[in-house]
Amino acid sequence: MTDARTGTMNSIVCLEPGRLAVESRPLPASAPEGWVLVDIAAIGICGTDYHIFEGKHPFLDYPRVIGHELSGYVVEGPDAGKLVVVNPYVSCGTCRACRRGKPNCCSRIEVLGVHRDGGMCSRIAVPAQNLYSADGLTENQAAMVEFLAIGAHAVSRSDVGAGDLVLVTGAGPIGIGAAIFARLAGAEVHLMDLSQARLDLARDLFAFDMLHRPGDDLLHGELAEGFDAVFDATGSARAIEAGFPLLAHGGSTVLVSVVKDDITFTDSEFHKREARIIGSRNALKSDFERVMEAMRSGDVPTDAIASETIALTDLPKRFSGLVENREHLVKVLVTP
Repeated sequence: MTDARTGTMNSIVCLEPGRLAVESRPLPASAPEGWVLVDIAAIGICGTDYHIFEGKHPFLDYPRVIGHELSGYVVEGPDAGKLVVVNPYVSCGTCRACRRGKPNCCSRIEVLGVHRDGGMCSRIAVPAQNLYSADGLTENQAAMVEFLAIGAHAVSRSDVGAGDLVLVTGAGPIGIGAAIFARLAGAEVHLMDLSQARLDLARDLFAFDMLHRPGDDLLHGELAEGFDAVFDATGSARAIEAGFPLLAHGGSTVLVSVVKDDITFTDSEFHKREARIIGSRNALKSDFERVMEAMRSGDVPTDAIASETIALTDLPKRFSGLVENREHLVKVLVTP
């Protein structure tokens, strides 16, 4: 909430691993040149937020206002009152990646809620170029766009198309996003996860019925020659390595998750497949627009994605429980 009399707002701050608090902070009254003030409407809780709380994020300094899956309303100017999706990747605009049209992998990127304070609050300043019109979407739908755009970007990077056999390892929110957009591209999509609860959600909420556990014997029948693309959304080096033998000749492994470990594979097996390993990082404006188009057309089951909505000030007392129960949740949304 905001207090106009004192010019303050409530913010959710991770003070240190395991400690989340509501802090009163100044309500931004102005934005730097080229930036825009946005009143936050809804925030999605991401795996990144869980990792920050657990002390597992490698690029973060505490304390930090978390939250980067954001929707909100433009405060001032010609677009005042417009509902927008926030692209949380603040790029420098001048490095080689940015000059080549790849701001998602800017060499000096700052992600809201990670490298700089995020949007788990009432108002935030964002570069104007990072705001995309959310016409036709609800506030909660608009807050779901960012995480789905990561999956859409991975599918775009893979060149997956009609008739391809796809395996997504890791059936959390990012994996589900990749699976949804691989299916929309016409692929036959299989999902694998250690958690039966996550596989049950994938079946019951999203109608994925080709479900597997690690160690299952997959390479027989239609799958005898392997998958045309394997998307890893596990965050596990062991899972990534276990996916290489499941790759068909001419196929691609797409690394959506990030691990700090070294990844190894057998060179002769890799070469005889003429395989590709593709890193997929963040998302581009075109991916955000692709997701919003799919939402407007009803191709993305947003009601199934939204597991629960929580008031911002209730989050500190609820967060530990969400962390413990996350394999039974797809997307928890927060409203300020």
